[in-house]
Amino acid sequence: MDSMAEEETIELCHRHKDSSCAEPLLPRMLPQRTYDYILVAQKQDDDLNQKSQRQKAFLQQLEKKNIKITRIIHDDKVFFGLRAPQEMFENYQYLLKVSDSCNWCGDHNGEVTHANRIRIVNFILHQTFIDTGENLKELLKKDVFETVFCPHERKKQKELKKSWARWSALFTGQPFSDVKYYFGEKIALYYLWLGWYTKLLVPAAALGVVVFLYGLAFFNTNPLINEVCQSNIIMCPRCDKTCQVWKLSDTCSYAKVSHLFDNEGTVAFAMFMAIWATLFLELWKRHRARHVSQWKVYDWCEEEEELIMEIVNDPDCTPKQFRHSYLRSTLVLILVTLMLMLIIGLAHALVVFRVVAAPLLSECQWKFLKDHANTVAVMLGAVLHYVTIQIMTRVNRWVSLKLCEIEKTNSLAATERSFTVKMFTFQFFTLFSSLFYVAFFLGRINGHPGNYVRLAGFRLEECHPSGCLTDLFIQMAVIMLLKQTLNNIFEFTVPWLKSCMNKSTAKKLERKCGYCYRKACRDEHGRVEPCDICKLRDWLRNYHLADTDEFSLFNEFLEMDGALKKQCPVLERRHSVFHLVCRHQSPSERPKRRTVDSACRVFNNNNTVHSEIMVQFSFTTTFVAAFPLAPLLALINNIFEIRLDAIKMVRLERRLVPRKTNDIGVWTKVLEAIGVLAVIANGLVIGVSSDFIPRLVYRYRYGPCANGTTDTRCMQGYINDTLSMAFMSHPDVQRDFKIEQMHNVTECCYRDYRSDEDYSLTPQFWLVLAVRFAFIILFEHVVVVCKFIAAWFVPNNPIGVKNDRLHDKLARLKEELREFRRSKSTEV
Repeated sequence: MDSMAEEETIELCHRHKDSSCAEPLLPRMLPQRTYDYILVAQKQDDDLNQKSQRQKAFLQQLEKKNIKITRIIHDDKVFFGLRAPQEMFENYQYLLKVSDSCNWCGDHNGEVTHANRIRIVNFILHQTFIDTGENLKELLKKDVFETVFCPHERKKQKELKKSWARWSALFTGQPFSDVKYYFGEKIALYYLWLGWYTKLLVPAAALGVVVFLYGLAFFNTNPLINEVCQSNIIMCPRCDKTCQVWKLSDTCSYAKVSHLFDNEGTVAFAMFMAIWATLFLELWKRHRARHVSQWKVYDWCEEEEELIMEIVNDPDCTPKQFRHSYLRSTLVLILVTLMLMLIIGLAHALVVFRVVAAPLLSECQWKFLKDHANTVAVMLGAVLHYVTIQIMTRVNRWVSLKLCEIEKTNSLAATERSFTVKMFTFQFFTLFSSLFYVAFFLGRINGHPGNYVRLAGFRLEECHPSGCLTDLFIQMAVIMLLKQTLNNIFEFTVPWLKSCMNKSTAKKLERKCGYCYRKACRDEHGRVEPCDICKLRDWLRNYHLADTDEFSLFNEFLEMDGALKKQCPVLERRHSVFHLVCRHQSPSERPKRRTVDSACRVFNNNNTVHSEIMVQFSFTTTFVAAFPLAPLLALINNIFEIRLDAIKMVRLERRLVPRKTNDIGVWTKVLEAIGVLAVIANGLVIGVSSDFIPRLVYRYRYGPCANGTTDTRCMQGYINDTLSMAFMSHPDVQRDFKIEQMHNVTECCYRDYRSDEDYSLTPQFWLVLAVRFAFIILFEHVVVVCKFIAAWFVPNNPIGVKNDRLHDKLARLKEELREFRRSKSTEV
């Protein structure tokens, strides 16, 4: 705000340079005249109605805390500018200095930054109650106040627009220190993490492209592709009644696509990505340590700082004791299990959709759909999966909030962990349940001719003779492209349109503010106060921006809409980590506060802002063996995501409340869990889903090179070796296939290792299965050992950071000793 005054002063100098007024204009206004928060309400004609009375009661409570309130009426709205007293921030600095954990931070020696002022005032606003026990959140819900926001600092905002929040800065670095100063450490750490993640995606994306190009290089010369494309083998019908026998060569294009993502390079790439995930996490810890050490928040304790702000808000507070209920924990565990069962049930519903869609599409008159019924069914299933994800995201959040209310945890950190873990778990199951079916069950539980497994009367899907990995690739590609493309479009266009609509409907204020800078308007300290028009112009500029709340950064990844805000009773920041209860509170007020505290504290979670990016990280690492281009898509998305979020936050949205933190919290543990899961999943994808092991066994046990011959193509005949024969003369086969489906064909082939006589599994099947399990165990052990070596080899904290912290602590202790000696000498 002081920067805005400087700009206005310069502007007025130009405006009045030819003026006849002889009084000199004042220099820029000092920081004390800034307004920390703005309340907006509808103008009330009747001062005796309930809304007006509650509004006055709340403002009176703020005045009791020595908060200065400036009231300006504009059309049918009333704006209240709030300015906290300097004494409040002095108390905060002193308590910060004498605290157990926060006294090593750098804020207590210097001036309280504007970001910290906003954070403290925001805390006080939401912890102020009127006589009825209602707080700001409930008053906003009952339309006593329309909205509340903290205004942008125009000079700093312009600097961020120029250096950061613009598309031309797409490939430039990010000003993390400026972002920290303006939006707080929480937002700065988010962009720091996202920037580091994007930077380390470059080698992963490059190697993924190399693996893809490796498959593309042998696109037309691969013997397996040629064997499929030149084959005359007749395959069994893919579904009941409507499907006909077909030639293996009809799927030549499918076989080519399969080889792009199922080749020898995939194995090495999967191992690389598993180790990459560990190196990324370890290097991130070092990267974070450097910055939080520079920001002087390395030893920051958020819980203790909230206790300090509670005391600043109300010195007469007593802590509420910690409690734990095994009954509540058991109830939450049961409800979480039921929710996961529901999500898994939705995955089964998607399977049923695909099973039903394939035969229906095969009856279509359009030849393309009829010939590619299975592939189209897979793509439609992926689109339906995306729609399910969008719907379940809102359901998952609502359920997670309710479960946190049931738990009634006693600390903010515990609630953060609880909400984050629940939300991520629900999201993970929502996204990956269907993918796990495609990766590990598709084509393996469908049976064989004469004994097909059926679901709702329909046969389960079968794998293509070239393998099942392409179905997994299609599913992942559709979901990633839809999520990243559509979400980014909506994330930018919605606040942009809202901002344009608000500005177009706003009335232009006549700029008559020159007189408020004259000498006559100085106070006894030489400070100046702008006129009401000048204040209102700045407040309206912020008022017409898109609204923000504690979900704002969370929304950018989980796409929460306004409807959910009405469902969710907890859009208010929960501040009191120890549930401090004021002694003067009435009994009727306390339970309401407890309910608000239990539910609302989750939205201070600096960790939840990473949720959707963490899901992307899971996609990038977990099934990368099936989709080597996933890191490239993630890289492209994140490059635009960083600038998109920056433009939204700086240009299109109201200023977010700055938050202080020193880590991404529980997400570090989530990253470690994803890294372990990536090893297991990629080992299973290569060992179970891909044809890498069957090809390996054929090459060295059953193929032309099994006897040591090297003058022939070792994989010749592989496709034919993976097929078994079904004869129409068998009564069980006659029951499954109708005569009109066979077109006078007496035998057909299907993908499996079975005897042509009794359809029993062949010894080759058991050998392949044993090698699969052996490979999975070997792969996982080797990669896990490499991960642990990498984690041990890369220390979490750089030596420079350790030395800097040592010097800072030594200087702090010396300063404490000097103060003690000075106080002792004064007493003498």
